[in-house]
Amino acid sequence: MILNAGCRIAVETTVPTAVGLMLEPMCGAAQLILHSSVTIDPPTPFFDIIDGFGNSVQRLVLPEGRSVITAETSANVHHAIDEHLDAPFVLVQDLPYSVLQFLLPSRFCQSDLLLELAVKVTAQAAPGYAQVAAIRDWIHQNIEYKYGASGPTTSALDTASSRQGVCRDYAHLGISLCRALRIPARMVSGYLYQLEPMDLHVWFEAFVGDRWYTIDATQNAPRGNRIIVGYGRDAADIALMSPYGEVTLKEMSVYVEAADAAAH
Repeated sequence: MILNAGCRIAVETTVPTAVGLMLEPMCGAAQLILHSSVTIDPPTPFFDIIDGFGNSVQRLVLPEGRSVITAETSANVHHAIDEHLDAPFVLVQDLPYSVLQFLLPSRFCQSDLLLELAVKVTAQAAPGYAQVAAIRDWIHQNIEYKYGASGPTTSALDTASSRQGVCRDYAHLGISLCRALRIPARMVSGYLYQLEPMDLHVWFEAFVGDRWYTIDATQNAPRGNRIIVGYGRDAADIALMSPYGEVTLKEMSVYVEAADAAAH
């Protein structure tokens, strides 16, 4: 399916402020990017870099006052996501070097403190994808999706205790439980077609067998039609805006639509 997606973000600053934006998706195995753009009003120069996770990041200095940032993309994406219940657990010594960093605890994913829960949740599952599926199902059934129940500093350990949160918290907990079992897991940001209510979304991927698999515990069934914007260890790595100073968010809107529908 071809999706058109984008967001509009209005912010205010009191002094010129350096920021990094993560708003432009990259081509990859899961998507072919047909068009992507970022514009800023008032016109503000920026340049692109590739960060340590392979994400496109736009670096700039926002001027004092109000700025409106608009990101637009068109992508050919998969209608469904792959599942492979027989994908095996991979011994750490056999993992590709590039995925080893996704075994370690990180700021919001205290996997070293959640082994007991991970073992309990996956007690009946075979090592590998079946464990990941058990984690996904347990989170979906036991964590209440609730706006306002968490904040920007909420960690996986907090969510395991409160049993409430939003997509960010679901992903952090899933990542932590996977890593506790020595299954590499990484956070993903992007767009999901027909998400309700519409917003930017996050989920996670787990590495079993010989590849990464998409896992989203907020959904009651596997869903494709996603545009990936960024990958990282947790939310700190994939923020849509990383300001180095005070920036106040004033407005934000997000859309995702099928290209055929958009044409009518």
